[in-house]
Amino acid sequence: MENNKNEVLLRVEHLSQHFGKLKAVNDVSFDIKKGEVFGLVGESGCGKTTTGRSIIRIYDITGGSIYFKDQRICAGTLEYKEAIDNIKKETKDAIKALEQEIAENPELKSDKEALIKAKKEECDRVIAENRKLIKEAKFDHKNSDKEYSKNCVKEVEAKFAKLFEEAKNNPEETALLKKKYKDELRVAKNTKLVTNIQMIFQDSIAALNPRMTVREIIAEGLVINGIKDKEYIDEKVYEILELVGLVREHAGRYPHEFSGGQRQRIGIARSVIMNPDLLIADEPISALDVSIQAQIINLMNELRERLGLTILFIAHDLSVVKYFSDRIGVMYYGNMVELAETDELFAHPLHPYTRSLLSAIPLPDPHAEKKRTRIVYNALAEHDYSVDKPSMREILPGHFVYCNDAEEANYKKELGL
Repeated sequence: MENNKNEVLLRVEHLSQHFGKLKAVNDVSFDIKKGEVFGLVGESGCGKTTTGRSIIRIYDITGGSIYFKDQRICAGTLEYKEAIDNIKKETKDAIKALEQEIAENPELKSDKEALIKAKKEECDRVIAENRKLIKEAKFDHKNSDKEYSKNCVKEVEAKFAKLFEEAKNNPEETALLKKKYKDELRVAKNTKLVTNIQMIFQDSIAALNPRMTVREIIAEGLVINGIKDKEYIDEKVYEILELVGLVREHAGRYPHEFSGGQRQRIGIARSVIMNPDLLIADEPISALDVSIQAQIINLMNELRERLGLTILFIAHDLSVVKYFSDRIGVMYYGNMVELAETDELFAHPLHPYTRSLLSAIPLPDPHAEKKRTRIVYNALAEHDYSVDKPSMREILPGHFVYCNDAEEANYKKELGL
């Protein structure tokens, strides 16, 4: 895992997810390196779950791009449509002003008409360019899985072409290879890139089909992928059940027969049986008892080490996120307001909202708890963005804060930079 510490597995660029006029996620960017746990925190309704669901394509994103393994798997068209609308409006206003000048000064007509022509040509160029980008975005969004499947098929064909050549004088081995080739080719055709991303949901009982046995729930992904060998599926299910702390006998039971912690283990088993590269854990412990929470976190830590998982850990409990995450992104009302390595964020929280979140962490000491100062965050009182507009800025290496010029200067002064 150390060798891959700088390899970016997932890259989110300017993600926007709007539901009508509601901007649930607005221009959010971050990346997740291979083998790390990236924590995404914020209060309820800040857009962290929507971000996770957008990555796994439960929603079609409104704007921005999401790259997984250097391939664009999600693409929105909002920014391109806005660019077209803006250039149309700017061109219309500019032409109107130039026509007004011609009316007032007829002797300038030829010069102004040349400017009008140039404005129209520039407008047409920008529109054509953005329409091309819209077309590319729609193609990538629709066909990323197909392209990945085609590549998987090519890899299987190349692999078996070599094996068939080596076994051409051995009829028995050739017959076995043909069967294996047929099975692997079927799986390759059914493989999707997004299958390499799996999700663990917050509500374990709602996420499991009550009419399916545990075996059917865990094996469903394998079956959809085209695997038909029942013995292989059974063994894989039993292996995964034991891996997550359950036993083989649980395979024939139904979800309602388990406790909340056991159901969450079943949900984890269903995710990891697909051997994903990225696991999105959407508040996987918030509905569980505190003692069970620790067990589930420890289980995820073990799986991370054993299976080499990369995890996007969504939560609102900062003490858990501090223990489990390598880096943390803080969200507020659909925006990413701070992003840094875990130790750095807790040592130097800069954004007022981050400070407010940290001040709300309860302390296991009654005397310290009495003296603890809770910071209340009021966005309207804290910031004046009427003229000086904010953006994500790197205050320290790897430490980004959503701020404007004046705030950036204050943060750097505070840090003695």
